[in-house]
Amino acid sequence: MGAAVEKAYRAIRAGIADGTYPSNAHITAGELALKLGVSRTPVREALRRLHAEGLINFVANHGAYVTSWTRTDIDEVFELRSALESYAAERAARRLSPEQLAELNQLARRMEQLSTRKSEGHLDRIAEANSRFHRVIVEAAANRRLAAMVAGVVEMPLVVRTFSVYSEKDLQRSMAHHRELLDAFASRDGRWAASVMCSHIQAAHSAYTAATTPAQVGTAAA
Repeated sequence: MGAAVEKAYRAIRAGIADGTYPSNAHITAGELALKLGVSRTPVREALRRLHAEGLINFVANHGAYVTSWTRTDIDEVFELRSALESYAAERAARRLSPEQLAELNQLARRMEQLSTRKSEGHLDRIAEANSRFHRVIVEAAANRRLAAMVAGVVEMPLVVRTFSVYSEKDLQRSMAHHRELLDAFASRDGRWAASVMCSHIQAAHSAYTAATTPAQVGTAAA
């Protein structure tokens, strides 16, 4: 059962990331079960996991739908992330423990290895490691209210979709930003860390908007 759930979860998640299941697409357990060669039960469990991540919405008496994003939503999220996470990086530079620095280095190496090997599902694994990388920085900032604000802004659907549209150049730039962040943290230089984080998130915003169309993210709000 566990393997079937994971298979369904990965397949649906990848389909959402690459646009196979666009915003507002209706996803039915029966059709997916036939397509993936599994029963409906693991598909339903996979959909529940994706709902918890914000990738799927359940509508009473209608079923599961892919979360809708407008261009305005995207711009707002990236703008808030840039402000909040830059501040988190500045605070973290003065507060990161040796253990946290070691974990950040390990995560950066893992992302670099995944980006080089490009095995099946590597973008999903990079997205997961990247999310943890950013969470460690926010945790190290040691500001409860800031952590709550970042948690409310960093939307997993957008993280997943951002990595799915990255070019090789975008991916390597992201890896380089991680390395420069680590240099700033090692130097305990808050301004440097904040500047790199701001560039890092702005570059992600630019790459995402350049690679997507209004049809892929929903109709932009007036």
